[in-house]
Amino acid sequence: MTSLPKRKHTRLPGYDYSTPGAYFVTICTQNRKCILSEITVGADALGGPKTVLTHVGRVVEKYILSVENVSGVHVDKYVIMPNHVHMILIVTESGGPPRASAPTTASIPNAVSGFKRLVNRELGQNIWQRSYHDHIIRGDVDYREIWEYIENNPARWREDCFFPDEG
Repeated sequence: MTSLPKRKHTRLPGYDYSTPGAYFVTICTQNRKCILSEITVGADALGGPKTVLTHVGRVVEKYILSVENVSGVHVDKYVIMPNHVHMILIVTESGGPPRASAPTTASIPNAVSGFKRLVNRELGQNIWQRSYHDHIIRGDVDYREIWEYIENNPARWREDCFFPDEG
């Protein structure tokens, strides 16, 4: 019998992801299928690239906008790309106001798993890869660089590491 490869731990070992602060999170669709949005060029008044959400993308945005209501974690910035979502998530000192439906501790893992679960439930299928990427934002310079990366991600879609290989 062959053994399965060991999964790489994606979280920082020993780090408490309920610690107040800012976190950069990327969540990819299953098999990186482009089901969330399309990138259009010249679609706005300035002619710049713009994301146009699909039905699935609109469901995703609905739950991005409600993450705080479910998890006590605030979404500070986000972009819905064709096959992934980038978000800056903020855990406050208290983890946000207590809610009957919220987990006992506001944390990044609780926010992400709750978000993915709600999207999947509404769509009636799992659209996400099993895990997600996170980065603990360390200071104002790091925050500004990530904010700009998210803001400019549609303009750099063809150079993005998640851009599908057409070859």
